[in-house]
Amino acid sequence: MPHVLIVDDDAGTREALSAIIGEDGLTTATAGDLREARIQLVRQMPDVVFTDLKLPDGSGVDLFEDLDPRSGVEVIVITGHATVESAVNALKMGATDYLVKPINMQRVKAILSRLPRAGDLKAEIGTLRGELRRMGRFGLMLGNSPAMQEVYDQIGRVAPTAASVMLVGESGTGKEVAAQTLHQLSLRRKHAFLAVNCGAISPNLIESEMFGHERGSFTGADRQHKGYFERANGGTLFLDEITEMPIELQVKLLRVLETGMFMRVGTTKEIETDVRLIAATNRDPEQAVLEGKLRLDLYHRLNVFPISLPPLRERGKDVELLAQAFLDELNERHSTKKHFPAAVKDMLMSYPWPGNVRELKNYVQRAHIMSGTDSDSTATVPLQITLSKPAAGTAITIPFGTSLAEADRQLILATLEQCGGVKTRAAEILGISLKTLYNRLVEYGNDAREDGDAADESRALGGADA
Repeated sequence: MPHVLIVDDDAGTREALSAIIGEDGLTTATAGDLREARIQLVRQMPDVVFTDLKLPDGSGVDLFEDLDPRSGVEVIVITGHATVESAVNALKMGATDYLVKPINMQRVKAILSRLPRAGDLKAEIGTLRGELRRMGRFGLMLGNSPAMQEVYDQIGRVAPTAASVMLVGESGTGKEVAAQTLHQLSLRRKHAFLAVNCGAISPNLIESEMFGHERGSFTGADRQHKGYFERANGGTLFLDEITEMPIELQVKLLRVLETGMFMRVGTTKEIETDVRLIAATNRDPEQAVLEGKLRLDLYHRLNVFPISLPPLRERGKDVELLAQAFLDELNERHSTKKHFPAAVKDMLMSYPWPGNVRELKNYVQRAHIMSGTDSDSTATVPLQITLSKPAAGTAITIPFGTSLAEADRQLILATLEQCGGVKTRAAEILGISLKTLYNRLVEYGNDAREDGDAADESRALGGADA
């Protein structure tokens, strides 16, 4: 039977915690100071320790020195409103969660409901490390470069705790996938994981989306709406691009983090929530604070455990591993057996990937689409399409949001124009067969025959695959 040690100099707090913990079928021992707590640790090593930070003979964090890190003992620190910062520091040292006085007993029950699974969770993380050695996978993440090994180590340490996490990395480095992995390796994994892009919601609606609203609270509010904090109760809320959240809403977010309470728009009734926050940004968060984009107090509250995701150009052979995984998915989806030609593999490894993993995935999909239906290899398509204003006649501009099909159409027609209409040359540059080029041109309604390509066209339409 799980055993709990309660360390607090207030007898009323000890009694209240003992009663609520006993209802859950756990045995308890109590101590009023560090000296008594150490005696109890010798008598029976607990599975869980609830300890006040301020004790007559020291701080509750001093007990970390008496606990073997390998023992798996969970530590929940108790603090007053004025010392929440100390609780955050305790989380950094290894505490699992913290409670603010006066203690909310429902929150204690929520913590206890998760704690018995912590040992199994740590064993699962150990299993994932074995998969990483064999397959290069860690949860939902892929890659075994030294840079990613460090990320996996940090995720493995923080996932079982209640600490807020700040993911920092360039656009396309996989911050949402990292957040999902954190959730799946946490004690909240049976509950919801909700992702919110703070920059994609209208500033007029973001408060309603976060906290919900009551019917009639504003024009168009024809029904009650539950916000992300209410729907993610018990689970994880991922706030992407946190620096894009309006400053006035950041104040309310800070209050939710401090009290676990919020109000729907249009009501004064408080609602309790138990949500773990993971925030992310592709900016330097400290610079965002200096620029007034992110409140300093909110930054400190979210930045309990920062994790930096490396850009793809710093991940070495992970590029090839990721590209092959994306191609395998496409082959399975479309019942094909395509592979990368040696020239494509060389290009993949030499390109800097400014768009990171997202750009790599898009490239693999483009190469798969552009290859002939009877070809067993992907097409050798250009790696980069400029998004800046091109020199006349040498580049094309592809706006953000353009579909891959439309981008392919523009690329094919522009390449053909640069080749003076010579289709054999255009097909060679595009890395596709002449037959594939003609098929595309027919689709585009541009099948005019010109400039001596007739013989090549005849061969292509006759089935010869260049």
